[in-house]
Amino acid sequence: MSSTLSQNIRAVPAEEQKALTSLLFRKLMPLLVLAYIISFLDRTNIALAKSHMVVDIGISAAAYGLGAGLFFLSYAALEIPSNLIMHRVGARLWITRIMVTWGLLSAGMAFVTGETSFYVMRLLLGAAEAGLFPGVMLYLTYWFGRKERARAIGLFLLGVCVANIVSGPLAGALLEMDGVLGWRGWQWMFVLEGLPATFFALVVWKKLPDGPASAPWLTKAQAQQIQRQLDAEQAEQSGHVGHSFKAALVDRQIWLAIFVYFCHQISIYTVIFFLPGIIGTYGKLTPLQIGLLNSVPWIAASIGAATLPKLAVTPQSCRKMLLGGLLLMAAGLVTAAVAGPVVALVGFSMTAFMFFVVQSVVFLFPASRLSGAALAGGLALVNTCGLIGGFIGPSVMGLIEQSTGRTTNGLLIIAVLLVVAALASTRLRQGQEKS
Repeated sequence: MSSTLSQNIRAVPAEEQKALTSLLFRKLMPLLVLAYIISFLDRTNIALAKSHMVVDIGISAAAYGLGAGLFFLSYAALEIPSNLIMHRVGARLWITRIMVTWGLLSAGMAFVTGETSFYVMRLLLGAAEAGLFPGVMLYLTYWFGRKERARAIGLFLLGVCVANIVSGPLAGALLEMDGVLGWRGWQWMFVLEGLPATFFALVVWKKLPDGPASAPWLTKAQAQQIQRQLDAEQAEQSGHVGHSFKAALVDRQIWLAIFVYFCHQISIYTVIFFLPGIIGTYGKLTPLQIGLLNSVPWIAASIGAATLPKLAVTPQSCRKMLLGGLLLMAAGLVTAAVAGPVVALVGFSMTAFMFFVVQSVVFLFPASRLSGAALAGGLALVNTCGLIGGFIGPSVMGLIEQSTGRTTNGLLIIAVLLVVAALASTRLRQGQEKS
């Protein structure tokens, strides 16, 4: 069966296959990337509002770190059921639902009055957005084979880079609306950055197909060609562990991928939530200046996401990219912890350059070993456990900042974790390899 399928795929002219792949990228990726840009603006804009909320409603550094992290607890708790639901009802309906609820709740952050309401709203926002990232990771497996999937994931993660590049100047400008109609600047920021998600959900509902068979811009022959390619790859995966969610739970390779991703997520969300505050210690800077400097590492991240993931086409190249990427991230954090402002920003940029290269490649390993409900649940499991790092990183950094007045010790601890993750990544194996 695998041989027949592979022959059918090889019979397709290279130009025709290239044109079809290009069509998929044009039709799918702009929509998904824009959704993720809006998502990340809403998820992380509290980083720019931190100092203002401290003054206006008395949120402490530790409370801020806890609230930033609480998002990931509810997000992580609901990711697996969310992905399994999407597997049943389709991406179009479920991603639309996610965007409507998270947009309304993000705008509702404008009405936070203290630590308790801050905690509650962050938990609700995490619950609303649960499943978006692993849902898209699952969705991409419906369209792209192994050779193109890392590139697709890398382009999707450009949404995070663009969001962090845009969020600094945008939030800085919105924060300067302080006093307009009696509202604080941070209240305007939450409302004006939150509501677009709800409006964009209508575009997703109209434009996002559930899969190749329901895409109006594909011919029947093109949809069948995509499915044949995916079926052939699945048949060739000798290390395939099964179709049930239980298969994902008992595969040691899945848990190894989880560990690597967990360490990665600690680093990325610590930088996201604390970089603006660290930059604020570099001198007397306005919110707009802090926002502009905060964008610099994310420009580096966008370059990495756009250029390197497409090179991860074999299991060996994937492992080399993970090893080198995680070690470079660690070196960047050490540089940021010990150097002066200018060199420290270079260090943060070194780390950010590999953020989404590593994240793109990590997900290739579990995706190559699972199918069906195991694929839906397994990808969500990896992201769920990884996002616990998104809770631990900001929470611990908040405590370190409050107790010592500095964040550099936290950066050094995270650098050590990244080195351990780099060593662990050398043991990862894809489905077509022997474990």
